[in-house]
Amino acid sequence: MGHKYTLPDLPYDVDALEPVISGEIMSLHYHKHHNAYVTNLNKALEQYADAEAKNDIAQMIALQSAIKFNGGGHVNHSIFWTNLAPKGKGGGEGPSGNLATEIDKEFGSLDAFIEKFNAKTVAIQGSGWGWLGYNKGAKRLEIATCGNQDPLSTTGLIPLLGVDVWEHAYYLQYRNVRPDYVKAIWEIINWKNVEERFSKAQA
Repeated sequence: MGHKYTLPDLPYDVDALEPVISGEIMSLHYHKHHNAYVTNLNKALEQYADAEAKNDIAQMIALQSAIKFNGGGHVNHSIFWTNLAPKGKGGGEGPSGNLATEIDKEFGSLDAFIEKFNAKTVAIQGSGWGWLGYNKGAKRLEIATCGNQDPLSTTGLIPLLGVDVWEHAYYLQYRNVRPDYVKAIWEIINWKNVEERFSKAQA
């Protein structure tokens, strides 16, 4: 088996996003949940390589959902951690440059974008993610939601900004009040990271 996936380093301490996201949530979310996606992805890929070596197509098909779920979980969280930053270190400082212009063009204003994004993301049934993505073909920004750990790439968009609305991302702190969590998270969004992703996506 070739490349093994690993848990990426967090760009800040686990308690650096308080009070918006508690250190306890971050610690569980990163060390337990994300770590489990990485472990299970590597395991599924190993089993897949075995099945491929044996030309076991039934097993290869059976492993697809584990690869999608755990691979998606790994991809999504790897983006999510970098989309966030502590207050005073970029967190919550609004977008600038091209991205700010595009958000205004597509959604009318940053506030209008956030309102629309929050409404769609809060409305996800069960677990999932809200995303701001870039549609390369249409050259425009789009809001999209994905169920479970499906990566945004399955919709054809390039991920710029993701918000995790699995209960494990907020429940210990916000209980069942998802709208409060989604509203508060904008205080720690790292727009610089979103801008970097936007320039790459446009290139």
